[in-house]
Amino acid sequence: MDQNLSRLVELARGVHMNDAQRAEQRNSFVYGNTKMENTDVTKEMVEAISHKVPIADPTPA
Repeated sequence: MDQNLSRLVELARGVHMNDAQRAEQRNSFVYGNTKMENTDVTKEMVEAISHKVPIADPTPA
């Protein structure tokens, strides 16, 4: 693996997001993936739906 990539992976392991950051990241992921399949989807739609769907606990059981 490229040394620069390995270093970035190591740095990413130390990143801990709060709940608001995690929700924003989730919405961005959902929007980006959904928009590819349905160009009618808006960020506002994803945001509205995200308030109805609970965020799973990121800590392993």
